[in-house]
Amino acid sequence: MAALLDLDQLRTFVAIAESGSFTRAADTVFRTQSAVSMQMRRLEERVGKPLFTRDGRNSRLSEEGVKLLGYARKMLRLNDETLAVFDDAALSGHVRLGTPDDYADRFLPEILARFARSNPQVEVTVECAPTPVLADHLKSNQLDLAIITYIPDHRPAEMIRREPLYWVTSSRHHQHEEGVLPLALGRATCEWRRSAIAALERNGQAHRVLYSSWNSTAVGATVLAGLAVAVLPESAIRPGMRILTEAEGFPELPSCNIGLLRSWHHWTPLMDALACHISESLGNVTVEEDLQIAKPLTAAL
Repeated sequence: MAALLDLDQLRTFVAIAESGSFTRAADTVFRTQSAVSMQMRRLEERVGKPLFTRDGRNSRLSEEGVKLLGYARKMLRLNDETLAVFDDAALSGHVRLGTPDDYADRFLPEILARFARSNPQVEVTVECAPTPVLADHLKSNQLDLAIITYIPDHRPAEMIRREPLYWVTSSRHHQHEEGVLPLALGRATCEWRRSAIAALERNGQAHRVLYSSWNSTAVGATVLAGLAVAVLPESAIRPGMRILTEAEGFPELPSCNIGLLRSWHHWTPLMDALACHISESLGNVTVEEDLQIAKPLTAAL
């Protein structure tokens, strides 16, 4: 008979992955650190694979651990959804969601509509801010969930969507033909901005940043006005914009990877329910694809 996975062990495993630390995970699941370590040893024995690898005094998720993470989340969600069916008290309360404005216009209407139909008594607070700000607010317990642009330097996110990143210009103007390319990009720390400038420099293309904003609507407005060329993900392209191609001298850009970060301070059924709706609304990444780009977890033992 096949071994059965222990849901308590899986919940602790997910808490470690989401908090980035055995110590913080112990606080989340209300266990001692030694009990958490024991749970993980037993889970590794049950799976028959090492879930963590040593990195000096620290541990990180192994490839097998990253693979298990996606399945563990699915199993816990199904367990919670099953119990909720037999719970006479509907979910109610308050959940806090963060998202960059790049994704708010395109994705929030469907996410919130789906969630409201299933959970009409829940209040959702939405904060629109750049990814680094959202990550900080999650860390300081000001948010429960955050849709983010995946950045390798941040702790592992649950990858849920991948989109192409494009050079875009106005369909009615020709600013892309100027000798010194005028650009509208995010702030200096924006990953898309860094990728765009690095690609232009490799091509020896003269350029200057004329407009800089965290707000994608503002960036898009400069494109539509014929003032600059911008870099935007597929979901942010609007009528009146035209995609520039490699044949026109614009280098290929890396993909835009969208992830979901969850609070490690606490867990509620509301958070899981909203996370499920987000994944179903945005999801186009499989567990196997997620494994290829997820940054290994570093966790202090």
